[in-house]
Amino acid sequence: MSCAASMALQGAVYQHLRADPTLAGLVGDAIFDAMPVEAPEGVYVSLGPEDVRDAGDVSAAGAQHDFVVSVLSGASESGGFGAVKAAAQAVADALEGGGLVLDRGHLAGLWFLRARARRVENSAARRVDLTFRARIDLG
Repeated sequence: MSCAASMALQGAVYQHLRADPTLAGLVGDAIFDAMPVEAPEGVYVSLGPEDVRDAGDVSAAGAQHDFVVSVLSGASESGGFGAVKAAAQAVADALEGGGLVLDRGHLAGLWFLRARARRVENSAARRVDLTFRARIDLG
């Protein structure tokens, strides 16, 4: 099954981001594996949607995972994009720097695909959505 490593990838990304000292210096422990019900104060990170496609071949099963990590400012923040973009860069550096270990499958590669920065509608809050692609071999 092509989504067999989805939970392993989510867990590895979450743990890797929580362990990154640069990101911790910017957001503390405000890293969530699901969007919080109420926005915390300051800048925070949340794992977002994921699209999975089969990428197996005749030698082994595999999958391509496109996933989003969002960096957001709390609703009361009005400092512009600076802090949010700094944290977004720390997320990208942490994930592109390697070291992700999955408890199922083998991470064959991880690439940054795109980022989208915007003001949250009807709010002073800001957000940057970073999309990454992971290739996981399951064989």
